[in-house]
Amino acid sequence: MSNAAVRPARQSLDDPHKLGRPSNPEIESTGSGQSGPASKRIVVGFGFWIFLLSDIIMFAAIFATYSVLEVATNGGPTGADLFHLDNVKIETALLLLSSFSCGLAMISSKSRHVLLTQVFLIATGILGLCFLAMEFSEFNGMIQEGAGPQRSAFLSAFFTLVGCHGLHVTLGLVWLLTMMAQIWSQGFTKSIQRRLLCFSLFWHALDIIWVALLTIVYLLGVG
Repeated sequence: MSNAAVRPARQSLDDPHKLGRPSNPEIESTGSGQSGPASKRIVVGFGFWIFLLSDIIMFAAIFATYSVLEVATNGGPTGADLFHLDNVKIETALLLLSSFSCGLAMISSKSRHVLLTQVFLIATGILGLCFLAMEFSEFNGMIQEGAGPQRSAFLSAFFTLVGCHGLHVTLGLVWLLTMMAQIWSQGFTKSIQRRLLCFSLFWHALDIIWVALLTIVYLLGVG
């Protein structure tokens, strides 16, 4: 038997799952597993979706906790006494507009237009900051009225749920500033475009969570 016939057999025994590079240099790695490991684009995308889904599961658990403790006011104020829908409407408009500007930033990034991308990202950040300022003002007003998180189980659950969403918005703004700096310094490389796409998905997911929060906490709480 010739050496050429023995070499493929040895390679198949050493690498039974075909995780190594293809023996034929003309075959390009596609990330399918037969011609090499998964590409970075697939690994990053898969990992980010796992993170996003785990975050949604965490919020679902907090939502469930809030639904159970909503009636546990301990004789204190209820949602109908504390919530002001006019402010909540403005907060919702700010967050939805920030999601729209984030989408425009993604469209501009696909056209590789640095200035427009940065302008829309700045708009996203300003709208997000305004949302956080209104949320902080709401929290501060409730605490000044003696309706802090220690007042009742209901308020503890409320501050935990809404505060967790606000924390995510804050982290999203830090991520946004980081992306803006990387775009200015490096341009639209493949890795930056992947990160920008992940940021966009994260920001839109916060909008979806806020809509659920608006419905379950504020609208049903006032009703």
